Amino acid sequence: MDAEKLKKSMESRGWSFKSFAAGAEATDYLAGELAGMTVGIGGCGTAEAIGLYDRLRAVCPDVAWHWKESDDMAARVRAMTTDAYVCSANAIAETGEIVNIDGMGNRLAGTLFGHRRVYIVAGRNKVCPDLDAAIWRARNVAAPLRARSMNKKTPCAAGELKCHDCRSPERVCCGMTILMNKMMGMEKCELVLIDEDLGM
Repeated sequence: MDAEKLKKSMESRGWSFKSFAAGAEATDYLAGELAGMTVGIGGCGTAEAIGLYDRLRAVCPDVAWHWKESDDMAARVRAMTTDAYVCSANAIAETGEIVNIDGMGNRLAGTLFGHRRVYIVAGRNKVCPDLDAAIWRARNVAAPLRARSMNKKTPCAAGELKCHDCRSPERVCCGMTILMNKMMGMEKCELVLIDEDLGM
């Protein structure tokens, strides 16, 4: 991973870039950044691993995360109207593009519109040399691992860890976004990179 190249690429695309040696440092930083704001969180193993939800609940008036609430659909909808949105990425290209795949689409939508700020929080394992490699990783590593973790009845979960472009109603890869630049109208878009292997 070439962190300096990634930083320059992200900044050239209008994104802010922060890097931290450990998840705890990133959590401290995000708690400071988001204090007093309402926050939505997309499905995010990285946020879970670094304890972000509990830290934000201590400093934010509302944190909407469907992983933590009994009415998961209501939490997804509420997360669409918060000041800030936090999620991870399935892959990040050193050339500056961020790739995400989703089944329901709430995580994709949250990064595209409706928030003042978007933070992508990711471990070093998500970084790829270029866009083609990032798309490949999202489809053939991240999505199959997610399907397997959810015990989905899909070829990628049951067999070889790769995308089979299946037509299973349980597939978790129904849509893909490529963030190529900071979205218009947003106050801040930032990649928070952690020098640990986190998430899928």
